Amino acid sequence: MSVTTKTVSPSAAIVAEIERLRREIDQHNHRYYVLDSPTISDEEYDRLFRRLVELEERYPELRSPTSPTQRVGAPPADKFETVRHTIPMLSLGNVLTPEELLDFDERVRRFLRTSDPVEYVGEPKLDGVAVELVYVDSELAVASTRGDGVTGENVTANVKTIRSVPLRLSRQRRGAAPIPHRLEVRGEVIFPRTAFERLNAERLRAGEPLFANPRNAAAGSLRQLDSRVTARRPLDIFFHSAGQIEDVAFRTHFEFLTALQQWGLKANPLNRVLPDATAVIRYHRELAEQRPALPYEVDGVVIKVNSFELQRRLGEVSRSPRWAVAYKFKAQQGTTVVKNIVPSVGRTGVITPVAELEPVAVGGVTISSASLHNMDEVERKDVRIGDAVLIERAGDVIPYVVKVVTERRTGHERKFHMPERCPVCGSTVLREEGAAAYRCMGLKCPAKLREGLRHFASKHALDIDGLGDKLVEQLVTRHLVRDVADLYLLTPDHLLTLERMGAKSAQNVLDAITHSKDTTLARLIYGLGIPQVGEHLAAVLAETFGDIAQLEDASEEELLTVREVGPETAREIRAFFGVKENRQVVKRLLDAGLRPKVERRRTGGPLAGKTFVLTGTLSIPRTEAIRSIEMLGGKVTGSVSRNTDYVVAGEEPGSKLAAAKKLGVTVLDEKGFQRLLREAGS
Repeated sequence: MSVTTKTVSPSAAIVAEIERLRREIDQHNHRYYVLDSPTISDEEYDRLFRRLVELEERYPELRSPTSPTQRVGAPPADKFETVRHTIPMLSLGNVLTPEELLDFDERVRRFLRTSDPVEYVGEPKLDGVAVELVYVDSELAVASTRGDGVTGENVTANVKTIRSVPLRLSRQRRGAAPIPHRLEVRGEVIFPRTAFERLNAERLRAGEPLFANPRNAAAGSLRQLDSRVTARRPLDIFFHSAGQIEDVAFRTHFEFLTALQQWGLKANPLNRVLPDATAVIRYHRELAEQRPALPYEVDGVVIKVNSFELQRRLGEVSRSPRWAVAYKFKAQQGTTVVKNIVPSVGRTGVITPVAELEPVAVGGVTISSASLHNMDEVERKDVRIGDAVLIERAGDVIPYVVKVVTERRTGHERKFHMPERCPVCGSTVLREEGAAAYRCMGLKCPAKLREGLRHFASKHALDIDGLGDKLVEQLVTRHLVRDVADLYLLTPDHLLTLERMGAKSAQNVLDAITHSKDTTLARLIYGLGIPQVGEHLAAVLAETFGDIAQLEDASEEELLTVREVGPETAREIRAFFGVKENRQVVKRLLDAGLRPKVERRRTGGPLAGKTFVLTGTLSIPRTEAIRSIEMLGGKVTGSVSRNTDYVVAGEEPGSKLAAAKKLGVTVLDEKGFQRLLREAGS
């Protein structure tokens, strides 16, 4: 006897619930990824998302390509299809100095036959991957790379995984511009700095080749044939230009940028209308000052004539518009010579090859050394002693070797080989199976101890003021300190035997050591130097376990229940506390009087939903100010936007203060800030 199954059609209530869930999730995605102002917890968001997945699995006929569930990635494609741009995506000409910018402005006014100032729009020039998205009847139809400007690659499946990309446009508020029947909008896909550093750290541990910079990471992530790989990368996007727009007209470029945000598309909050060329130069200078604090790479500013009518009159020359130019920042690369490659021993015993360089100025800083990370990187880039190399400052801070200039080789260059013995203590050097790193196996290696002491005393760990490199060197060399717990046994007599150490200096160091006993569990965990446990994860572990003894005894299975702990990290934590000597050091620290307290970040609180930006010098450490805000439920970001509630201005504030005044953001001096904290905490 055959059995037939009856298909149950979804009720009107189910259809309505699915539509409501999609609408709510889209709104929450927009608030979280675009506005940086979430209104629900992660748990609430997950509950909504799981319910939508459940309903779409139960009623597959109701699935939609614009549903939030379709961001997670599709099966791998064989190759990328090509897409022809309706309007070519032109490249920009460059200017490098104020004089060249003024020349550009003069050419614009001469072509327009006017002596009046021309109004421009300034935008951060993001160092990412240019893309074009096409929306038809509000729905994302296709996304493509710039390619050669005329034809690009179809990366729709990958772009859909970017959370800040709306799959369907909607008017975010009353009075918003109508959504065009067809909208071609250009933008820049970027890889945020902190996420880039985290990705490279993961690839380093896995022995995989490192990405040279965030732009390469963005390009590599966007051009994955398997979009499920892209979905695991935290890409972001800012939209900045129009292709073809049907049915809706704009008078100026800035009106168009404003409309993008009204439709749910992310435009950069640092975009600004500039009345003339002099204002352009000031904007360039201000953004250059903000550059180190921005969460993404910026290599200049893009300047565009604001009026679309004037843009039309100016037209293009060759493959560049006459009405726009890239005003670049100072070069962040330089070429120099590798004088030597030396093995450097870190606090965990990992031996890192470091290139000693002929000093070279890069972005206003003189670089004389650069980490080569590990032997896999040395061999992949084929870096040799005597090579000419291209140097870059990652995030304008950390110097690294981009590539070897092989054309300049003479034949006298020498390859580097990792030593079989530790260059500091002579112990055996081993490379763990399947790992990229070589490690000194000596339990009492002075180099490991020196680096461990520096880390323990660092600002974000126990913050022991005065325990600098020279003092650490003497404490280790004279065997006064054999582990971090020995710091708390030091006496004036010990310190007075050291070079350049008077009675007052000795007492200052001892006072700082005593003061460090009043610390937090997160700082202590971070200060112990557990492999793969950074400052953020230390705080998560402190909140989760609440006591150092609980963390010491946690199994790998218990550690894996912590949201941000993966299998490799769990093994490292378990291995660290599995060493008897490490547990003894922790016991001695507690016996010496350390009483680490747990600081739990509040999800609610009197400052919940309030965003702060700090600028200038405060009388208290910046980390303390941030902690005070977060303990009351607020959050701190690095740049000023319309979503900022307060800018706290200390002495010698930077350009963030000017940005706050321009946007009408409330500015607090330090007294006002302290008063706000007192009132919020009362």
